[in-house]
Amino acid sequence: MLAALLVLVVATSAISPSYPADWLLENWLVFVFVGLLAAIYRRAPFSRASYVAIFILLCLHEVGAHYTYSEVPYDEWIEAATGSTLNGIMGWERNHFDRLVHFAYGLLIAFPMRELFLRVSDSRGFWSYFLPLQLIIALSAWYELIEWAAAMAFGGDLGMAYLGTQGDVWDAHKDMGLALAGATLSLLAAALVNGFRNRDPALEWIDRTRGPGTGGVA
Repeated sequence: MLAALLVLVVATSAISPSYPADWLLENWLVFVFVGLLAAIYRRAPFSRASYVAIFILLCLHEVGAHYTYSEVPYDEWIEAATGSTLNGIMGWERNHFDRLVHFAYGLLIAFPMRELFLRVSDSRGFWSYFLPLQLIIALSAWYELIEWAAAMAFGGDLGMAYLGTQGDVWDAHKDMGLALAGATLSLLAAALVNGFRNRDPALEWIDRTRGPGTGGVA
């Protein structure tokens, strides 16, 4: 169901995007990522909660891909609903939709990342939360490097639309910081809840779905 809904979301995002070339550039990683999810679905499935988190993140990304991140009209939407703009209330001067998605990346991808990490490692306790956090921030840094390389390769308006710094020289640092903050919040909450309940649903899911002879966590 989520796969079908995602196809619909991507197709809708592709209808008259603000910058068609940027839409393709924004989505090539999505196509690769979804292909990988499909490829490992039978052997290493994620939990339903993880698939929902991934779906929400990809939906947010498709909004950014349709308008380009720096031009998502969230202020107009909020003003139409409430009569006030979020930027006006917060005193912001730039479009912060990209900041939201980077924070959401950390917040939402942390749980599926931990499931993946538990499936391929023998970590327990503190390390089963801390090491996935390091992988998330590393992937965030890799994405910033990919953005920089694409902007250098394509140049011009397309490169700047994809990079989306909006004149902020610390844009990449802030994006990575927000991803780290979101992931830290998510994993810390999971650790506290799991400790309070004295059970780990992620580890239980891995144990239920591991095939014979696949190794990893016992």
